[in-house]
Order: sequence, then structure tokens, then C-alpha cells
Amino acid sequence: MISAGDIRKGTTFEYNNSVFTVIEFLHVKPGKGAAFVRTKLRNVISGGVTDNTFNPTEKLQEAVIERKEMQYLYSDGELYYFMDQETFEQIPLNQDKVEEAIKFLKENMFATIKFFKNEAFSVEAPNFVELLITQSDPGAKGNSTSNTLKPATVETGAVVYVPMFVNEGDVIRIDTRTGDYMERV
Repeated sequence: MISAGDIRKGTTFEYNNSVFTVIEFLHVKPGKGAAFVRTKLRNVISGGVTDNTFNPTEKLQEAVIERKEMQYLYSDGELYYFMDQETFEQIPLNQDKVEEAIKFLKENMFATIKFFKNEAFSVEAPNFVELLITQSDPGAKGNSTSNTLKPATVETGAVVYVPMFVNEGDVIRIDTRTGDYMERV
């Protein structure tokens, strides 16, 4: 059990038969009345965001989130298959559980799968990936002096904005947390 006064950004707990993680929090001590904790919470299963206010002495049940590194195998169009490296068990996941990470994952790459009570609810791509640019317009002559960006499609289908000097066929490093171009490899 954790006290509501001790919650911080990233804390995960069970509340009203759901699991939430704290996105934002603010401890408020008004001039009159009791102190309280104002929070913005994300439901880790559905992804919905809600605002909530807690009494600082209120007790919350801490949720245990298990993380496993698994290998992305393939997609059959509807489901995405991941394999546990220890047991070689394959688990299929729906689009809504992989939609943020899958645009940066190619087959045989590793990803972190989050589980709550043995139920997978989220996929995280590695923080940095190296992908091949499959389609990009050539930079116009004279545009190299300013910090202009152009769209480029990588081998997984994601569109990333890159500097003008990056061309089709280049391999680039991408920060998957923001979707930003880092450097040419």
C-alpha cells in the first residue's frame, strides 16, 4: 500500500477496479481546509486519461507491472506475434496494444511487453532504432543552409522528418520515444 501523499509521476496503482499510472500530480495546501493531491491519471489497460483528487492520507494498492523483453516475429494483418526468449511461447497482440511501437519495429527486433496479472497491455519499442529510408524526395539545391526538414518513409512504413542531406537508401537512427531523427548511421 502506498499513501496518496507519496505518489509521483510514473507511480502505478490499482483504483476503482482499474490500473492507473500517474502522468501529473500536484500537492495542494489551501489556506483554509485540508491539503489534497490533484492528479492526472492514465488507465494502463484502455489508455484513457482522467483527473482525480485524493486525500494525502488515502491508501492506494500498488500495482505490479511485469516487463518482458520479447522478439517481434511477424504480423498476419490482424495480429502481431511476439516470442518469449526463455520459453519460446508466442503471444498474439491486437493493433491497439502495439500501435505506438509497431511503426518502429521490424521482424526479429526485440521489444518490451508490459503485463498486468499475466495480461499483455502495452508494447514499447527500444529507445533507439536504426532503419533504412525507403522513400524520400531529394533535397532541393540551396536548401542546405537553413534547418529545413523533409518527410522520409522508413522500411517499417513510419514517416520521419529528416534534414535535406539525408537521402533514400541511407540508414538513420530514430528516437522512438519522440519519433525524431537522431543521425545518419
